[in-house]
Amino acid sequence: MDYHIKEENGFKYIESNPGEERTLLLLHGLFGALSNFATIIDHFAGKINVVVPMLPIFELPLRKLSVMGLVNHVDEFVQFKGYKEVNLVGNSLGGHVAILFALGRPDIIRSMTLTGSSGLFEAPLGSTFPKRGNYEFVQKKTESTFFDPAVATKDLVDEVYDIVNDRNKAIRVIAIAKSALRHNVGDRLVQIQRPVLLVWGKHDTITPAFVGEKFHELLPQSRLFILDKCGHAPMMEHPEEFNRLLREFLIDINELK
Repeated sequence: MDYHIKEENGFKYIESNPGEERTLLLLHGLFGALSNFATIIDHFAGKINVVVPMLPIFELPLRKLSVMGLVNHVDEFVQFKGYKEVNLVGNSLGGHVAILFALGRPDIIRSMTLTGSSGLFEAPLGSTFPKRGNYEFVQKKTESTFFDPAVATKDLVDEVYDIVNDRNKAIRVIAIAKSALRHNVGDRLVQIQRPVLLVWGKHDTITPAFVGEKFHELLPQSRLFILDKCGHAPMMEHPEEFNRLLREFLIDINELK
């Protein structure tokens, strides 16, 4: 798939099949965007309209920099594109944004897939955020996100290193993380009356497996899969299994043939 990022009306995004009625909207976390979803994009492009809006974590005015600021951005983007119905996929912070968007716009949500989502419980950023420092330290902290440290490619480590050593970017990441902690969604999940797929890593240290189990308990139409030897990003660590689960889920709800 062509990963060319389009820029329109203040939005940055990629889109695989403009005009296709069915849309798979991918929402990324604090670190990484396209690279995190590469295997999903490659697998589903051509089958459904795969869309990845870039969340403006480093562009929003500071007064609007919050989880709800990102939710509003997604809402404005969906309205701008004119999507009538979307299947949300969110990892980490992106899952949190997906939940809040679904709560605010139930009319447009067909389904939701969450993996390593924040919103109920996540390890405090102070214990997981790599402090400014040498490259090796940042590399080890990035590797700890995954069960297999080899998943932390040099490109991903470079991206995290750039963020934590840029004071403006680091402040923004911390501000968003603190905002996420203030927006616990536990008592509102029962309102989401849509099919939900939960895919969690058994060895996730940021949003542990019990968080996935709690989401499953609170989301009325959810199904849960916990992947062994997997950390915080199942779609990167076990892409074939993740794509199989997502494909079967979408077929089951008649969004794919």
